[in-house]
Formats: sequence, C-alpha cells, structure tokens
Amino acid sequence: MHEITVILNRAGKGDPQAAEQLLPLVYDELRKLASAKMARESDGHTLQATALVHEAWLRLGADRQPAWENRAHFFAAAAESMRRILIDCARRRRAERHGGKLQRVEVDDSAMAIAAPGGADDELLAVHESLDRLAGHDARKAELVKLRYFAGLTLEQAAEVLGIAVPTAKRDWAYARAWLFKEIGRSRGG
Repeated sequence: MHEITVILNRAGKGDPQAAEQLLPLVYDELRKLASAKMARESDGHTLQATALVHEAWLRLGADRQPAWENRAHFFAAAAESMRRILIDCARRRRAERHGGKLQRVEVDDSAMAIAAPGGADDELLAVHESLDRLAGHDARKAELVKLRYFAGLTLEQAAEVLGIAVPTAKRDWAYARAWLFKEIGRSRGG
C-alpha cells in the first residue's frame, strides 16, 4: 500500500498523529497541482497557489481528516475542493465586475494592473455549470475533467487517481471535452 494510503487510513481511524504526518506528504503534490492550475488562470487572479492549497486543506478537514478510502479518494476530494474554491472566487470577481455592492472609485494605472480581472472567470463558470450536467450524464468523465481542469493533473495522474487505464482516460477526456464544448456552446446560444 502507498504510504499516503496507510496514513489516510490511520487518520480515518482517529489517529491524531496521522494528520500531522499527512500534510507534509501531500503538500508538495497539492502545491504542484495548484500551481499548474493557477498558471492557467487570468493574470489578474488574486488567489495564489499556496493559498489555494491551504484553503483546500482546511476544507478537507485539516487535522480532523475524515475516513479516506485511499490516495485516489483523497486527491479526488482535493480536486473537488480546489474546483469549488476557484468557482467561488470567479463568482465573486464576476459579481464585482458587474457592479456588486461596490462604489466606483478612480485609481491610478498601477492599481489597475494589480486588480484587472480577466475573461477566464466566464470560461471557468461555464465549465463548472456544464460539468454539473456532465456529472449527471457520466460521473467518471466529470471526475476526470475536475482532476484535469481544476486540479491540473496529467492524464496519467488522473487515470491513476480514478483507477482506470491511461487509454480509457484518453478516450474519456476526448469525449468529455467534445461534450463540454457542445454543451457550453448550446448554453451560450451558439
């Protein structure tokens, strides 16, 4: 059994030292996933990869880890957690961009460079909304998209987490991308 799986099992059984041992083991991997995802975000994104990992860790239970079945279960939950955090951030920025409860204030160019929102929020929200519909159609393909798009895993890593063969992951990925492209186009009236 993978070392992470052993520690996850211990944490699930209430071992208080297991959670302390778990974070150092998964932190680097979670940080790499978050960094890969954040690299694809818009330039004006204010959330940093480290903050995304920390927020995901807190949402996963921090020192009070639930009973994880295995490494795959943990990283699937981490991907879902990162997805929800990014969606929440995109919704907040979108609301602010469309007025929200903010007052208009004139600022200089240097402040604008820091706070400029990108168009990636609309794409992120469109994928999120369509992904919920895909999950109702095919849950495994939706999980694959979450792992690839929201957590930044490679096909090989996602296949391992899902417990499927890489060729199956490639077929699922091709199908999911085509399905999402068609669904997003349909929802936008295109």
